[in-house]
Amino acid sequence: MRRIRRHPEEHMNHERWAIPYGDLLTLLLAFFVVMYSISSVNAGKYRVLSNSLYAAFRGQPRTLDPIQVGHKRRGSGADIRMSIVQQAILKNQPRAYLTPLPVAAPDPQPAKAAKLKTRDAAIKAADKALDRVANNVDRAMAALVKDRQVVIRRLPDRIEVQFRSDILFPSGSARLSGHAVAVIQRLAAALARFPNPVRVEGFTDNLPIRTLQFYSNWELSAARAGSVVHVLSAHGVDPGRLAVIGFGAQQPIASNATAVGRRANRRVVVLVLSTRLPRHLDPAWVPGAGT
Repeated sequence: MRRIRRHPEEHMNHERWAIPYGDLLTLLLAFFVVMYSISSVNAGKYRVLSNSLYAAFRGQPRTLDPIQVGHKRRGSGADIRMSIVQQAILKNQPRAYLTPLPVAAPDPQPAKAAKLKTRDAAIKAADKALDRVANNVDRAMAALVKDRQVVIRRLPDRIEVQFRSDILFPSGSARLSGHAVAVIQRLAAALARFPNPVRVEGFTDNLPIRTLQFYSNWELSAARAGSVVHVLSAHGVDPGRLAVIGFGAQQPIASNATAVGRRANRRVVVLVLSTRLPRHLDPAWVPGAGT
């Protein structure tokens, strides 16, 4: 009896899908590599290729200038074509046309000169206004100046009207006498119509004071300056222009060792300030050059 040989049964390969899948990935990788190489153009190599093709078909190179190879420029093909067109336009032009022209910076001198001119004009106007104030104050205080009870100083940026305290206040008091009120009213009439700031400063001698009303010379000097400010404000001087400072015995103008010196140190000074530029904004002012 003849035996029939059976062939082994072939099993189905369940991993056959991997082969076309791998081919697909390979094709996708090649596709993306090609797309990347197209999107990233080396302008230098592109120009070399363009010139070579142009020379091969037309018989002469398009340019003799050296080409910098290696610099990449990202962009579309239109950008590259525009660069080639610009190169063709600039070819055979004189070198002077191709040299970049320097751009001159704007000259700051005219603006600075105009600013200084404006500042100088403002200072001159302020000085003239302060001269008018000084003339009014001189006329109002002429009698007291003649009796040497008031001293008036004209400085570049202010007018100083200095009163001795003994003609304004009783000893140890900040209440103005009747005669003193009339004097301050006369000064207020001279200052009322002008816009200049007014600062009133009080000073004392170095003899200590300690009362229920005034703990020290600081309080006494400030209170005396405040009394003068109240009269000025009540007789036409704008309160927004007024300020009070009390120095106590800290800025003597004479020796406190004698009665004459102490009397000179007991004083009230009314400062009429100029409306010129503040010193920290005035380029002509040098710190430490004086007050």
